[in-house]
Amino acid sequence: CTCKSWSYLIGSSSFVSTHLHRNVTKHAHVCLLCLHHPNVRRQFNPDDPFVKQECQWSLFSSETFEECSKLTHPLRSTEHYGVYGSSNGLICISDEILNFDSPIYIWNPSVRKFRTPPMSPNSNIKFSYVDLQFGFHPGFNDYKAIRMMRTNKTAFTVEVYSLRTDSWKMIEAIPPWLKCTWQHHTGTFFNGVAYHIIEKGPIFSIMSFDSGSEEFQEFIAPDAICAPWGLCIDVYKGQICLLFMCFGCEEEGMDKVDLWVLQGKRWKQLCPFVFPFGYCDLLLGISIDNELIMGTKDFDKGVGNLYLC
Repeated sequence: CTCKSWSYLIGSSSFVSTHLHRNVTKHAHVCLLCLHHPNVRRQFNPDDPFVKQECQWSLFSSETFEECSKLTHPLRSTEHYGVYGSSNGLICISDEILNFDSPIYIWNPSVRKFRTPPMSPNSNIKFSYVDLQFGFHPGFNDYKAIRMMRTNKTAFTVEVYSLRTDSWKMIEAIPPWLKCTWQHHTGTFFNGVAYHIIEKGPIFSIMSFDSGSEEFQEFIAPDAICAPWGLCIDVYKGQICLLFMCFGCEEEGMDKVDLWVLQGKRWKQLCPFVFPFGYCDLLLGISIDNELIMGTKDFDKGVGNLYLC
């Protein structure tokens, strides 16, 4: 009798919503999802610097950085796979190199269950570029996967998958400013909206697509952003932000990363992240505690260091 009543309680939508809200607000059960070599470091052999080792995905504690659990593909596949977003414990995975017919899995490793979205009606069309993002839309209480595809003829296609309805929807209305030649860079997913850094000639801008209202918007990036290298988009204190690592800092022996947040339709520049020189080869983004995550790599020795600023 107890088992049945508990099962009914924890299966109700109100309990699920309350539980997720509690975890999000308290930052409970937060893990780092990492792709790494066994024993974290790649074995270095001076006689064979190109020694091959398989990589694996694992969950690490965000507080102690200790490994919590190893993740294996839900279908036990040994092929490498990519992670294209996570939200409330669900992880979206697909092929490491995306194709128009790449299978997608929405996976809950905690309970070892997954769902495979149906094939899209456009899976027989070949695209030269495919991008995939996944996250939760609080306004619709639904998990969404957004797939953006382009052909060599600059045709642009967007599809949205709904976990609740288990179906794909083609977005018909593509704005004119996207029907041109442009280059895609990094992106992020926040509150049901997919954000992408795009480059059109000498101009950098942010393209946003709301998976609920199905509306596109464009935000021109600050004038100081002049190159894709060292450029990152993420979320800082509940706002979309741009991070740009530029060389040169007013303080001797120091480096900096400039920071802007999107307020309405305008960018507001905040105080930069400042740190000792040589601590950042790669911008990784912002942590859930609003710390800058950056790293350095030694390709010869196979060692990488992670820093929080």
